[in-house]
Amino acid sequence: MPPTDGVDTAQRIVSSVDTRILMVTRHARPGVLRRTLCAGVSGFLPKSTPSEKLAQVVRDIAAGKRYVDPEIAASALSGSACPLSDRELDVLRESAQQPTLADVAVALHLAPGTVRNYVSSALAKLHVATRQEAVQRAWDEGWI
Repeated sequence: MPPTDGVDTAQRIVSSVDTRILMVTRHARPGVLRRTLCAGVSGFLPKSTPSEKLAQVVRDIAAGKRYVDPEIAASALSGSACPLSDRELDVLRESAQQPTLADVAVALHLAPGTVRNYVSSALAKLHVATRQEAVQRAWDEGWI
C-alpha cells in the first residue's frame, strides 16, 4: 500500500471507529512518521522490526500506550519541517500520478495557471529545477 494511501486510510479509520492503529511500514521516513501521527495512529514501526518486538508493541498499543521506533523518532526530531503548503503538497502528490499539469489541474479542480503557480512556488522552496525533482524530494522526505 503506498504510504499516502496508508496514512489516509488510517486517518479515515481513526476518525470513524474507536480503535488503535499500529502502522508497520517499509516507508519509515520522518515525514511519513509526522503525517502518520497527525492522522491519529498509535504506533509506527518499520517492517524490519523483529517479531518479538512487534508482539510487545502490539500488546502495549492494545493497553493504550503509544510507540514510535526510536531511530525514526530521532530522525524526525532532527529533520526539517516541510516548507510546502498543503495545496503545494496536493499538487505534487497529484503530479506523481498525472503526466501533465493540465491533468493535475483537472484532477484537483483548479485552473492550469493556478497549478503552474503552485508548482513554481514548490520548486523555489525546494531549490529544484523540475516538477519531477520536486515530487521526488517530497516523496523522499515523506511529505507525500
